[in-house]
Amino acid sequence: MGLFKVHWPPIQKEKIIRIEDRIVSARSFLLPKLHRVAEFLVSQGIATAGNLLFGFLCIRLLPVEDYAKFVVVFSIQASLTILLDIGISGTFVPLVGERIDDLPLIADYLASLRQIAYWLFAVAAPIVVFAFPQLVRNRHWSAPTIAAMVALVLISAWFARVAAAYGAVLILRRDRARWYQAQMGTSFGALALLGVCVLFHCFGVFVAIAIGVAKTVVTAGIYFARAQKLLGVRGAPSSEKRAAIVHLALPAVPSVMYYALGGQISVFLITYFGRTSAVASVGALSRLGQIFALVQPINGILIEPYFARLPKEKLKSHYPMVVFAASACSAALVVLARIFPGLFLWVLGPKYAGLRDEVVLTMLSGALGFVAGAMASINGARLFTYYTSVLADIVLTLILQAIYIWKVDLSTVQAVLWFNIFTMFPTTGIAIVTAFYGFTHGGRRIPESGCSPAAAEGRNG
Repeated sequence: MGLFKVHWPPIQKEKIIRIEDRIVSARSFLLPKLHRVAEFLVSQGIATAGNLLFGFLCIRLLPVEDYAKFVVVFSIQASLTILLDIGISGTFVPLVGERIDDLPLIADYLASLRQIAYWLFAVAAPIVVFAFPQLVRNRHWSAPTIAAMVALVLISAWFARVAAAYGAVLILRRDRARWYQAQMGTSFGALALLGVCVLFHCFGVFVAIAIGVAKTVVTAGIYFARAQKLLGVRGAPSSEKRAAIVHLALPAVPSVMYYALGGQISVFLITYFGRTSAVASVGALSRLGQIFALVQPINGILIEPYFARLPKEKLKSHYPMVVFAASACSAALVVLARIFPGLFLWVLGPKYAGLRDEVVLTMLSGALGFVAGAMASINGARLFTYYTSVLADIVLTLILQAIYIWKVDLSTVQAVLWFNIFTMFPTTGIAIVTAFYGFTHGGRRIPESGCSPAAAEGRNG
């Protein structure tokens, strides 16, 4: 065997050793992450599949007029949920940082966050009561119908906010298994309830909406009970904790308020300007766009906590890897929709079979949103949140939207979908610029004595 032994020169031997060390390092880095990603994709995939199936069944079972009502209710609910949270739940991860074993600290932040949420609901609820009838004035729905829709919107939005806050506790305490179980259980519970209603011929638009609301309420209850058990202590709100939450969330508040409406603006525009059938078509296409919901929660569950703890010296290499992976996955779905649009339209049923070009536009809009969302999660985790970037994003987007609304007829489905795509460009561009600025200047400083070491040392430069 000694005859075949290779004697490398010292320089080449050092290179080989360095390569072997890099392989070992990459393997130790990737294998645990792949396990978590696989766990996430399986669990979240099952839950998302249940949600998508519920939505697709509603599309097929409900008449176009009724499905338009379904779309409007849950579009308003999605916007109101964001407004009730306004980014405060997202402050949990960066404020707590590595101190996930400090249960009183987490409980105090949770109590302070809950107090802020009460104030937000007191402001937002009357606005919805007034604005909802104005939005649907051209649909000629009856007053009792509109009143019932408003009530369901308020109930669903409040419990969705509760689920977001207490679900964040589960993520912080790394109880992802229970987080996944709640998502999967309520998802397939809603499907089972839908099947029972169809079997007994009592399925209609308000039954479908009520099932969706019940799913949100049950999820919030599970997260609430589990978070109470994990913490074991009751927190006390304080002006210091409220100030820290507000200080961290404040730069993003204008952006959150805008995108609370902007995220559903296609439905709002077509509801006000278009026909009822167009409302149903945009809603059905948005269900296809929710394919990205399979991976969207990875931003808050895996990416944001990971980058919040990541040492500063590793940030420049890991940031582009995540963005590249998000871009590649998104591009693959867009290409698939372009080549096989019928594959996507089949699930919507014959009432929406003519929306072939619209499917591609929907996937492209979702792809841009997913990549921008991944970058926003990393920027937020590293405290790359600045007033100037938020304001620039909003101003540029509003200018682009104003020009588009002025020049384009928004009564068609394609026009509304192109509106979504164009308005994603400023957001994506600002996210890139913000990342470069954060790398060179560091993240924002949080004036709170209990700020996590990672936030203070790793992100403030």
